[in-house]
Amino acid sequence: MVVTFLVVIVVFASQAARFLVVDDPVKSDAIVVLAGETNFRPALGAELLREGVAPHAFLDAETRDKIYNERLTDIAQRYIDGLGETKRISVCPVSGFSTYGESNDIGRCLQSLGVHRVLIVTSEFHTRRALMIARHRLPQYEIHMAAARNPLEFGEAWWTKREWAKTTFDEWTKLIWFEMVDRWQ
Repeated sequence: MVVTFLVVIVVFASQAARFLVVDDPVKSDAIVVLAGETNFRPALGAELLREGVAPHAFLDAETRDKIYNERLTDIAQRYIDGLGETKRISVCPVSGFSTYGESNDIGRCLQSLGVHRVLIVTSEFHTRRALMIARHRLPQYEIHMAAARNPLEFGEAWWTKREWAKTTFDEWTKLIWFEMVDRWQ
């Protein structure tokens, strides 16, 4: 009995990071790049837009934060301008302090386009929880995910690098919190 329990624990632990990742980039009406990480997520969103996955994209940018006295929404707009995609990418200002709160702002931005199918781009470790939150908070949309990979921050063999282990543990904690608390609010 104890051996069986230990085997189950080891098998579960070895797959803990893999379970967090949902990567299903399908043709959509719009792409939403979640706020937070500002290198890999926006780059993947722009690449998917260029590939014709969707006709329009939103780049979420937090309204409450600044970097060296510059608003993140202004920085995001300059990034879009630099891509030459000002007609196809818009900044979606977000004030939520979490993915759960950000979903309200996403819904507001998506309303302006009258879309049905949405592709959300976020960090690979964040895709499962972001998908669960988006489907829960935005049931009027068909939601799919695209995983922006950053090998410095996360990998499936999470036990081999300290940063990967911290990211996996942190994301599992947030996933459990969503299932036990936020889902019922």
